[in-house]
Amino acid sequence: MLSSFQDILSRSSIFRDRNVLSLHYIPSTLPHREKEINNIMSAISPALKGEKPRSIFIYGKTGTGKTSSVKYVMERFEEMKSERARMCYVNCRMYNTRYRVFHKLMKDSIPEYAKTGYGLSFFYEKLIDLLDSGGTNLIIVLDEVDMVKDLDDLIYTLTRANDDLKKGGSSIIGISNRLSFKDNLDPRSKSTLYETEMVFPPYTSNQLKSILDQRVKLGFSEAAVDESAINLAAAIAAQDNGDARYALKLILRAGEIVDEEGAGVVSEKHVNAARRSVDEDVSIEAISTLPQHQQIVLYSIATLSMDGGRYSKLTGNTDNYLLSGEVYENYLKNARNLRKEPRSSRWYREYLNELEMLGLINTVESGKGMRGHTRLIKIAYSPTKVRSIIERIMLE
Repeated sequence: MLSSFQDILSRSSIFRDRNVLSLHYIPSTLPHREKEINNIMSAISPALKGEKPRSIFIYGKTGTGKTSSVKYVMERFEEMKSERARMCYVNCRMYNTRYRVFHKLMKDSIPEYAKTGYGLSFFYEKLIDLLDSGGTNLIIVLDEVDMVKDLDDLIYTLTRANDDLKKGGSSIIGISNRLSFKDNLDPRSKSTLYETEMVFPPYTSNQLKSILDQRVKLGFSEAAVDESAINLAAAIAAQDNGDARYALKLILRAGEIVDEEGAGVVSEKHVNAARRSVDEDVSIEAISTLPQHQQIVLYSIATLSMDGGRYSKLTGNTDNYLLSGEVYENYLKNARNLRKEPRSSRWYREYLNELEMLGLINTVESGKGMRGHTRLIKIAYSPTKVRSIIERIMLE
C-alpha cells in the first residue's frame, strides 16, 4: 500500500537529530583537533589587529577535519565582529576558475555588484576599493584549492592586490587532500601559498570512537546504538585512512537500516550492512572528485580490464592485472580522443600512486613470467561500473 508523508513521519525512529551526523555539521567542540585549530587561529589573529596575516596551506587526507576546523575558526572569528578583518569561504569544486572565485568574493562582500556580465577587472577594482576604504584584511579560504583550473593566475591576482592596496590586505587559506598538486604550481605561487604549512594527520581508532560517541549521544535516542557497533565503525574507518567522514556515514547508514527494519538498536551486523552500502556511494564520490587526468587514467584501466590485458594473455593469469605500459598507452589514446594534452609518464606514475592511495586500484610488482620488472595494475571495483560513472561525469 502506498504510504503518505504523514504515515512516514509518524513512524518511530531511533534518531533524535540526524543533522548532527551530517558531514556539514560543525559541533561546539572538535575532538582531537585542538592543536590544529589553535595553530590556525594564531596564524590569522594579526588580521584582528589590522595586520596582514600569513597565508596558510592545509593538507590532509579526506575526513581528517580540515574543512570542519577552518569553519570552526571562521565561526569564532565572526564572533569577534571586527570591522578590520573578514573571512570568505570558497568551495573551489563549485568556483573553479579565477573569475568564479572573484564572483563568489563579490557575492559575499558587495552583493549589489555580483552580477554575471561584469568582467574580472571590474570585480578586482571593486574589491580593492572595499578593502582600501576600510583598511580591511580579507582572508580567503579556498577549499579544495587544487580544483582551480587557473590557480597560478588566481594567486598572482590576489598577491597583486597587496601591492595595489594602501591599507588592508588579502591572505589565503588553501585546503587540499593532495599534497602533490603543488608540484604543478609556479614557484611564486608556491611561495605565496606555503607561507605556513599545516598537516592534518589521520584519526586513530580511539579518536574516531570518541568522535562517534559525541555524535551518537546528540544524534540518537538513548541506548539506541550498541557500544560494539561504535567500536566496529571506528575500527573500519581507522583502516580507511582514519576517515571521520566515513565513520559518520557508517553510523548514519546503520541507523537508517535499523529504522527500515524496525530493529530498535544498532548492532555490529547493521554496521557491516552499512559498510556495503556506503562503500558503493564512496566509490562514486571518490571517482567524481578526481582531477580530470586521474579520471582518464582510471577510465583507461577500466576499459582495458573489461577487454582483458596483455599480461593475462602472456602468462595465462586470470587475476585481471594489467601492465603499466599498456595502461599508459591507453591513457595517451583516451586523453587525445578527449582533446586533452596527455601528461608525462612521470605524472602518470604519480596518478597511479594517488589512485592506489584512494583504494580505487591495487598495484604489485611483476614476478616470474615477465622479463625484468614492471608494475601490474588491477582495478578495485567493477570495471563496468567505473567506466559508466566516468562516462557520465564526462558528459556533464
